[in-house]
Amino acid sequence: MPRCILVAMLLPLAGCFNGVLLTPARVGGPVEERKVTPPDSFLCFDKIALIDVEGLLVNAHTGGFLTSGDNPVSTFRERLDAAALDKRVKAVVLRINSPGGTVTASDIMYRDLVNFREQTGKPVVACCMDVAASGGYYLAMGCDRVYAHPTTVTGSIGVIMSLYNASRLMNLIGVKNEPIKSGAIKDIGNPARPMTDEERVILQGLINNFHEQFLEVVARGRHERLNAQRVRELADGRVYSGVEAKKLGLVDEVGYLEDALRCALQMACLKDAAVVAYDTAACDYRGSIYASGSKLPAEMKIKVEVPGLSGITGLGPGFYYLWEAGLPR
Repeated sequence: MPRCILVAMLLPLAGCFNGVLLTPARVGGPVEERKVTPPDSFLCFDKIALIDVEGLLVNAHTGGFLTSGDNPVSTFRERLDAAALDKRVKAVVLRINSPGGTVTASDIMYRDLVNFREQTGKPVVACCMDVAASGGYYLAMGCDRVYAHPTTVTGSIGVIMSLYNASRLMNLIGVKNEPIKSGAIKDIGNPARPMTDEERVILQGLINNFHEQFLEVVARGRHERLNAQRVRELADGRVYSGVEAKKLGLVDEVGYLEDALRCALQMACLKDAAVVAYDTAACDYRGSIYASGSKLPAEMKIKVEVPGLSGITGLGPGFYYLWEAGLPR
């Protein structure tokens, strides 16, 4: 801890720097049901499950020193399983606040959601919060209805793989890359050398395949409002506000979390129900539907966020359904 504080004090002296944010990390655990709001009548035993999807969608445990969070894919499955097994849960509201993540993680979560709906028959309503873009929007396509706040940033239908050519920098500092490889294209994407035309064609082909998959998911989820050709026209990677998305047919309604909950009640043919959430053992008390699930764990861990250095740069090479403001192109 003293070393972290010292580093935080010295870094601004190095030049242009916006600061270091120290936040307590979250320690994972099994999901537990927590009542968010009670029903109007004490004789009502029905429930609406509020399931949160937050942050980057990656199939990896992100907890540990200088990091926080659970495995988003695993936690999402646990919460869906809890809602599926509880016969009193009649519907689900999926609260999405995510810029997306890896292609595979986004698709796994989407498939889990579609399977949940098919196997349980329980309606699912998405409520898009600050950001439900790229992989976050991909996941929303697995819901029966999609709500977005007026100020939601959504869309970003597309795929990206961020690669860099650092060959000139390496030549400048006298570093030469000499890989031992089994084939000419084994080190495709190597930042120590320029990309060849053949390699670019290969990677672009993969990107195109994943993009087509994204388009199919959106066309399937929005078939009542958009045809496949219109989806393709809207899928140039740009983001939209919630109001724009509603006008274009990318979401069903502009509203708030309360509106999504009322929609879930109607779809489940209910007049009243308790709202419950599934949090990990480390999560805090929820006083309202807008409460966060995080709390200070018994074992203190610290996450350091350096502005400008977080985001996709820390995920490593790969294909992403991801939107991030200022992402290198």
